[in-house]
Amino acid sequence: MSAVGDAVDLAPDDYRRRVVDEELRTALRVMPAVVVEGPRACGKTWTGRRFAGSAVFVDESVDSSLAAGMSAAALLDGPTPRLVDEWQLAPGIWNAMRRACDARGQPGQFILTGSADPPDDVTRHSGAGRVMRVRMRPMSLHESGDSSGAVSLHGLLEGEPCRAADAGHELADVLALGCRGGWPQMLDADLDLAVRAHSAYLGEISRTDVSRVDGVHRDPVRVGRLLNSVARNVATEVRHTVLAADTAAPGEPPVERRTVAGYLAALARLFVADEIPAWRPHIASRAQARRSPKLMLCDPSLTAAALGIGTDHLLADLAFAGRFFESLVLRDLLVYAQANRCSLSHYRDSHHLEADTIVEHPDGRWAALEIRLGGAQAIDHAAKNLLRLRDRIDQSSTGQLARLAVITATGYAYERPDGIAVAPITALAP
Repeated sequence: MSAVGDAVDLAPDDYRRRVVDEELRTALRVMPAVVVEGPRACGKTWTGRRFAGSAVFVDESVDSSLAAGMSAAALLDGPTPRLVDEWQLAPGIWNAMRRACDARGQPGQFILTGSADPPDDVTRHSGAGRVMRVRMRPMSLHESGDSSGAVSLHGLLEGEPCRAADAGHELADVLALGCRGGWPQMLDADLDLAVRAHSAYLGEISRTDVSRVDGVHRDPVRVGRLLNSVARNVATEVRHTVLAADTAAPGEPPVERRTVAGYLAALARLFVADEIPAWRPHIASRAQARRSPKLMLCDPSLTAAALGIGTDHLLADLAFAGRFFESLVLRDLLVYAQANRCSLSHYRDSHHLEADTIVEHPDGRWAALEIRLGGAQAIDHAAKNLLRLRDRIDQSSTGQLARLAVITATGYAYERPDGIAVAPITALAP
């Protein structure tokens, strides 16, 4: 039998429930081991502790013991599910875990949490049949208590009515939530303190983490410039040539594209950089769908920190504020989509028709969402885009259209006469 039901819940009493909790609970019922992955400080350890019967934290003391000859398998001994935090720092733990899974032959044995995806040679032996990976992200507004949850992504896909009262948020309030971010330890912090913490977070990424993740030394100054460039181009299909030019010092030639690609790969291994892939549907016209992904940092607070900006700066530049807000919405949608077993992509074609987000369900249904700060004119324009997209997609080959919707920063949730749903991000939930 699985030991999941016997877990003692090592999380603190004030633990905030996460959308991913149910996914982790289910995974432990069917698989011997679950690897919980996500950026540092997003809450993986506390979530793992909630389901753990015992825990070990791979810190400097454990590293020293391993260096002295202690077997990595010793870390796996203890009441199950056994939490091994920052498992990737313990050489040999992966293979020891695989052997223990085979020997025990039961689900719910191990929870491995880590803030870095280790090099391929660490996990060269497959975990198939033994391991399920669960992705965690910074908290969505629903998880942090800043969304009423009156409109669910599941309900939108099922065609349920879209209605919610205006919660009274101003645009500045929502942008401030983005600058604060979804980091559990910062939810109740003063905004200025949170911003300083985010800057320090990026500093550690640049100085230490980005080189430690795969043992390749990388120039911290160039990493910082790259993060700044990604932030300035957030939620766009920015070319590597642009990033390369931005990463070089003034007066220097551009950094090689492969160097930028290596830096981005390292940031992706740290779960700090996210890509939203391009959607490739069947199109009932001669338009050609673009293939480039959108690039963003895992939380809008890191975008603000990389640029050294706050709410006032965003309100003074509404064009950039729109892209900043889009990255906030995408962060939340990635959480909500995962809970519904859906994937996210974006659409842009050679005729300049765009959709900010496409949500695809495994059964083939899809929804197209536009993201706007708000305002009647902007919502009307977004609705027209969505209707044009609906008419351009060959649904007989692509799948059934489930919903068209516009996600805004403020206001009511309602349905337009043309059937398009409009909902503020502060009303959205899984």
